[in-house]
Amino acid sequence: MPINVIVGLPHLNDGPILQRARALGRTALISANALSRWSEKRGWREWTGWRLGQLQNARGLSGLCLDSAGFVATARYGGFPWSLSDYVSLAAAYPFQWWASADYCVEAEIARDRDEVFDRLSRTIRANRDCRILGEDAGIADRLMPVIQGRRPSDYERCVDALWGSLRPGALIGVGSMCRRDIHGPEGLIAVIDHLDQILPAGVLLHAFGVKGTALPFLLPFAHRVASIDSQAYGVGARRAALKAGISKTDRVVADYMEQWLAGQYHRLTERPRRLPQQRPADADPPPIDPWEAAIAQARTQIRDLIESGDLDHDEMFEPWLEQWAADIFHDQTAER
Repeated sequence: MPINVIVGLPHLNDGPILQRARALGRTALISANALSRWSEKRGWREWTGWRLGQLQNARGLSGLCLDSAGFVATARYGGFPWSLSDYVSLAAAYPFQWWASADYCVEAEIARDRDEVFDRLSRTIRANRDCRILGEDAGIADRLMPVIQGRRPSDYERCVDALWGSLRPGALIGVGSMCRRDIHGPEGLIAVIDHLDQILPAGVLLHAFGVKGTALPFLLPFAHRVASIDSQAYGVGARRAALKAGISKTDRVVADYMEQWLAGQYHRLTERPRRLPQQRPADADPPPIDPWEAAIAQARTQIRDLIESGDLDHDEMFEPWLEQWAADIFHDQTAER
């Protein structure tokens, strides 16, 4: 089965971009952020709801999928400006082909070290579970696409293990933090996909978010596993082309570039599959030797467990009281000696 290239749309305005997407007959992806409504009435930019009327413009598309805008929400707003209930209400407002679970991305500019990566994995796990519960209440859980996150291949496996009980047979799973990732290396895109291909049972498929077109020939050996990718990279190309030509980057220019870009992606899918050598997995990080650092690490693990179990909220900010939690652990361990 060929890999489906899903076209990321910058908006759903009924103009040249949307008209071209309809004419091309391609499945499209829209970000929750693109459907957000904002207000500055109180002196600052404030999220005020969804522009649901725009969804009517999507009629006639081959299919439309919904992304939770995890990277944009973190990079631009410091976190989701809407609640998960708000997000699920958006997912229920249109017959999306699939809607992605909310997730907490771990790109290097977002998660600076392994502790932050692990913290965001736990938040992703809890957000997936909460989205499923809310999706079941709204009657749309059958179209929910779980999303896994990670920096190393083993991180993604951690998410799969935690969510396995809630995955339906033949599930489609979204693989996040892909768009800024190198193709090669032990933490590269292919190393992640290869590892997931080894651990997942037959029939479970993957959607890789934001994959570069240059990666497509390397994904072809995994066409049995990778159902689809998405990208909005044509927008960057259109900006550069317009600047070079000395013209405005209008939606018509973007639409033309989108069509050319999409043809290029499908040409890459006809290339000879390219395989990379299997990568040796990274060694597990050694536990801290210093007693205080060990107490901090144990406190983080306990807090992550509480987030995943739902005893703490998925976006709970625990850094202000982490050291006090660790101090209690340190005191108890010292008293036992």
